[in-house]
Amino acid sequence: MFDQNELTAFNEAVLPHLDAAYNLARWLTRNDHDAEDVVQEASLRAFKYWKGFSGRDCRAWLLAIVRNTYYSWIRKRSVQPELTEDGEIDEVDEGIPSPETALLQSADREMLKAALEDLPVEFREAIVLREMEGLSYKEIADIATVPIGTVMSRLARARKRLQAVLTNAAGQKSI
Repeated sequence: MFDQNELTAFNEAVLPHLDAAYNLARWLTRNDHDAEDVVQEASLRAFKYWKGFSGRDCRAWLLAIVRNTYYSWIRKRSVQPELTEDGEIDEVDEGIPSPETALLQSADREMLKAALEDLPVEFREAIVLREMEGLSYKEIADIATVPIGTVMSRLARARKRLQAVLTNAAGQKSI
């Protein structure tokens, strides 16, 4: 099995990236409990295959395991991700908001969250990895096992969908 040095190396390399793993899983599953299950299973897989880890970017390696675990989890449940509409992100004032502004910002965040959740899983995955986790196109391509051009296309299409949804929502809000 594992000796103490391998366990320590695993803990030091993998544990700092559990928040990123949970963030990705949360956006993919759309549910806190399911995200915890996916991250737990991914962590067990990472531990199981730790000896085969090449030493490259541990965060990207773990996120790839989370992604693959999610798709295995989805297949087991026969849940099909749904396709939906598009949207855009509005500018947010950096100052201390008034109660009215705070309420509007909260509503805007909820609209953005809903718009993100309505994206097809491939688009949502690309947006989360790029915009929330700050990964490069190459890292995303490695994690998703697709060409960089596909990553760029997914990001462009996801942003366009977000822009359309949020623009429509903002237009309806002002009526």
